Amino acid sequence: MTATNWNDWYFGWDWLLWVGFVVLLFSGLGNWGYTYRAQRRYDVAPAKGALTILDERYARGEIARDEYLQIKSEISDGKA
Repeated sequence: MTATNWNDWYFGWDWLLWVGFVVLLFSGLGNWGYTYRAQRRYDVAPAKGALTILDERYARGEIARDEYLQIKSEISDGKA
């Protein structure tokens, strides 16, 4: 056996190893891409609505109860 013939026992089947390597490579990249996109989709905080912002301002004491009720009714009626 010479140094160039050390792999004669699977001669003709070495292409299968390369195909398997390429399949694993694409599979790993595809899985990484899918999980990356899925995580980005769920990491984004939902946008706050007008009533939520109004409730937060009232809870912090930035607006009085009368003003809060007036603005809330305007938002509910669709005037704002």
